[in-house]
Amino acid sequence: MPCTVILGAQFGDEGKGKVVDYYSKDADVIVRYQGGCNAGHTIVFGGQVFKLHLIPSGVFYGKRLIIGNGVVLDLETLSKEIDDLNPKIEKLDLLISNRTHITLPFHKELDGIEESFRGKSKIGTTKRGIGPTYTDKVARCGLRIVDLLDNEVLDKKLSETIMIKNRILKNVFESKTQISKKEILAYCIKHREKIKDYVGDASVELNNAIKQDKNVLFEGAQGTLLDIDHGTYPFVTSSNPTIGGVFTGSGIGPKHIDKIIGVMKGYITRVGGGPMTSEMGKVIGERTREKGKEFGATTGRPRRCGWLDAVILRYAVRLNSLNGIAITKLDVLGGLNKVKVCTSYKINGKTLEEFPASLKILEKCEPVYEEFDGWEDLSEEEWMEIVKKGYYALPKEMRDYLKKVEEIAGVPIFLISLGPDREATISIKEIFDH
Repeated sequence: MPCTVILGAQFGDEGKGKVVDYYSKDADVIVRYQGGCNAGHTIVFGGQVFKLHLIPSGVFYGKRLIIGNGVVLDLETLSKEIDDLNPKIEKLDLLISNRTHITLPFHKELDGIEESFRGKSKIGTTKRGIGPTYTDKVARCGLRIVDLLDNEVLDKKLSETIMIKNRILKNVFESKTQISKKEILAYCIKHREKIKDYVGDASVELNNAIKQDKNVLFEGAQGTLLDIDHGTYPFVTSSNPTIGGVFTGSGIGPKHIDKIIGVMKGYITRVGGGPMTSEMGKVIGERTREKGKEFGATTGRPRRCGWLDAVILRYAVRLNSLNGIAITKLDVLGGLNKVKVCTSYKINGKTLEEFPASLKILEKCEPVYEEFDGWEDLSEEEWMEIVKKGYYALPKEMRDYLKKVEEIAGVPIFLISLGPDREATISIKEIFDH
């Protein structure tokens, strides 16, 4: 079963793009299984920074890339990524599932309008049309890639859905804006020319690859605490970044998965609204944000920063059946006298060790901290020298911290990242059997 899943163990932005890129060297196929262009995976390649939103992160290794049916596909964003990448790589070996749903311009417009109407109850959506696209999918009026390729079906589906959307805009939101079917149709035809040669049955290809014992790497977007079912609802995304999304979003069965690796930072971050119990104070939070370049790859919004949360980590391990973790950005915490870990929550004098479903309860929770000695603030060059020497060259204080992380998680650390470059990585355990 040579299949490994890389997913987020926190609120997203954990560094999954770099981790997937690092492991891609040993993979034959890399699969994106959920989310849309609201995800932003940052990769440093050849001294350049690339921010991928839809193309799987293994693109710079020239591997077979698959966008699964669980993704919602923004045609314009994908077209731009293809144009940007083609001059920089030898070949874009991409397959898009014919069952993938499409994000259209009016989905983005509705996303912005709906968010504005929420007022003080705003979710913090990226306004990329992700929620409205998934809404249409569940309401059974969405447009899929297979529909995009059939003129008759495309015309019929656009007629039906645009009629409904225009009524919603006028009668619900009192908007004077009306969607033009002619413009949307032209938009669809323009972009399908760019992607039509990449379309196929992803489930068939994936299952054939597994039968041939190929190494398959599944790349998640967002993180466990943003899962539509298991996250801090309603401050969540509209898909399942947790392990269940792999199967519904790619068309394989659970028995094929060999390893599940959760990616986490040495601290946590969050974009937008919603509670974060271990949020840092203003001074230390701003230091961490600036040092860690904690600004959204998709929106540019500043991320809120917090101390590592053991309650969240245990929750992610349990929900996803994690076999191990990859920990990133430990270098960002360098220079602090003390580093904290939130080991549990306290509410009304009682200790809470499991993550609560109720936001009302979560918002009242106070963090219970354990403190650790901090480590030196080293330059990128100094961290690279440590990386070359391996795990035991790490500062003792950092190794003590990592032992606590493994104790909390109950699973081993597979990888330690100490910078954005692919080479700034200490691999402790392999994810594929060579």
